[in-house]
Amino acid sequence: MLRDKKSDEVEVYDVNTYSLQRCLTVPNLRGFSDMTSCEHFLCLYISDPDAECVHRLGLQGNATQWPVSDELHSLSVNAAHNVLVGCRVVRKIKEFSPRGDLLRDVTLPDDVINPWHVIQLTSGQFIVCHGGPGDPVHRVCTVSADGREIVRSHGGQPGSDAGQCNMPCHLAVDNNKSVFVADFYNRRVTLLSPSLNYIRLVVSGDQMKWKPGWMCLDVRRRRLYVTDLECTDDDVFTAGRVVVFSV
Repeated sequence: MLRDKKSDEVEVYDVNTYSLQRCLTVPNLRGFSDMTSCEHFLCLYISDPDAECVHRLGLQGNATQWPVSDELHSLSVNAAHNVLVGCRVVRKIKEFSPRGDLLRDVTLPDDVINPWHVIQLTSGQFIVCHGGPGDPVHRVCTVSADGREIVRSHGGQPGSDAGQCNMPCHLAVDNNKSVFVADFYNRRVTLLSPSLNYIRLVVSGDQMKWKPGWMCLDVRRRRLYVTDLECTDDDVFTAGRVVVFSV
């Protein structure tokens, strides 16, 4: 878990007892907007939008970083163990090697505004959630591997019906390519089929104290970790917790 503090930002908890095991400090961390892990290389990647860089942190606390040269927001790791960096303002996906070499730069379609999170499927296509306060369209989309075309989508005008979203902000994909969507203002997590059709409500507003933000899916244990965040009217986070659901 990543906390907003000056040292010991990363807290490591036991997966069974949820007891705190140790803390790790990320050198030169100025801010953060996302974190993801890589099982293959046994490391964490942390996005730093203030410094426009990605930090890589090993299990023993060894750290490196590399520049992104754009304000970054989201992170994910693809099947090739490369790091996908979502740059929300410029609507780009940047793919880096595990050492920080820029491999390619993908520009998303013009109507994908404010992309919050990007995950690449084994097919090469991307799952993208987008739409912020004031935007006319809030959707989860499948985007072609070259980033040029929206293949299918779920959502549209922001709303609370089963076929709508209201700031879908984070994603998780299981082994069946079903998509979990954290729907911030609707205070829920929904499950979509691989073709992005609505399946069911996974987490309801009654199960949240505040609003869902980031998620992490433990595929083997079928556990979904969801950050439950308290925020002010202008979306400044003031408190939070992690809630674990069996899925």
